Amino acid sequence: MASSAIGETRSKRHRVKPRLAILDDFQRVAFELADWSAVRAHFDIDLVDGVIDEKERPAALHPYTAIVAMRERTPFPESLLRQLPNLKLLVTTGMWNRSIAIDAAQKNGIIVCGTESSRYAPVELTWALILGLARHIHAEEVALRRGDWQKAIGTELHDKTLGILGLGRLGREVARVGAAFGMHVIAWSPNLTEARAVEAGARWVTRDDLFALSDVLTIQLVLAEATRGLVGARELALMKPTALIVNTSRGALVDEQALASALINGAIGGAAIDVYTTEPIPSDHPLLAAPRTLLTPHIGITTRDNYRTYYEQAVEDVMAYLNGLPLRVLTRAATRSSSHA
Repeated sequence: MASSAIGETRSKRHRVKPRLAILDDFQRVAFELADWSAVRAHFDIDLVDGVIDEKERPAALHPYTAIVAMRERTPFPESLLRQLPNLKLLVTTGMWNRSIAIDAAQKNGIIVCGTESSRYAPVELTWALILGLARHIHAEEVALRRGDWQKAIGTELHDKTLGILGLGRLGREVARVGAAFGMHVIAWSPNLTEARAVEAGARWVTRDDLFALSDVLTIQLVLAEATRGLVGARELALMKPTALIVNTSRGALVDEQALASALINGAIGGAAIDVYTTEPIPSDHPLLAAPRTLLTPHIGITTRDNYRTYYEQAVEDVMAYLNGLPLRVLTRAATRSSSHA
């Protein structure tokens, strides 16, 4: 690890430490939920909790030898990695991160490591949104506080059809809960087979039937070029006018303008959304003005339990790197293997 020119002129005792950045800790819990004292013995740590503009990232991140990134909040494409000659270790929370150019990192001598991630936190939020939307929880709570009483009529989930777009690790957990509610579970995704659907307790259907038959459609699919905008005006037009759609996966899987139009026109019954193509959500986002929505600010991963795992294992990753035995090293192949079905 190279020292600055100033550091080289000082005694060993006062040598300037390399720097480590913790990015996008919006809730400022990194230091609360993990013990960074061992890391501080080797690095000066900066907590960078504001969104760094894309044009400013090369200069802002240039001084750092190690970076801990929170999921995909700050992308690391090849164009950025080439401009970070000091960077030797990049830790991402979670064991896959499609916003990091893994091949480019390896080519530039950057080790990329991950952490474990809860499968339960995003699944529990999915069901919180489904139930909140079906029973109009937010609208009824707001109405009650202004003095109104019983303004909406909810929908029961029992004996309804739950459609799951993407039956991977998280989708299978969503299916299990749906079955517990007594729902009929159907599923489709580009790589899903009938046999794998049955193993997960679901019935495989065609893409069009998934949209046409679902009373509740939940999106649990990985974002890739092949799936970007997969839910568009055509797919929404196939849905029942009472159907509910829930997205806790990635915003760009859905044509957000088409979804807002479907809600405004009464083509679907409602939408609960936790993820957006641009985050934080812009003030002029079409869904903010759409009716029958339940919107949350990408909180699927934001539990104390999950954050504790993220940051404690990030500390482990940094210390393992310093000891010459990196942990949980990510490769492009490993990242692909983490994809949903």
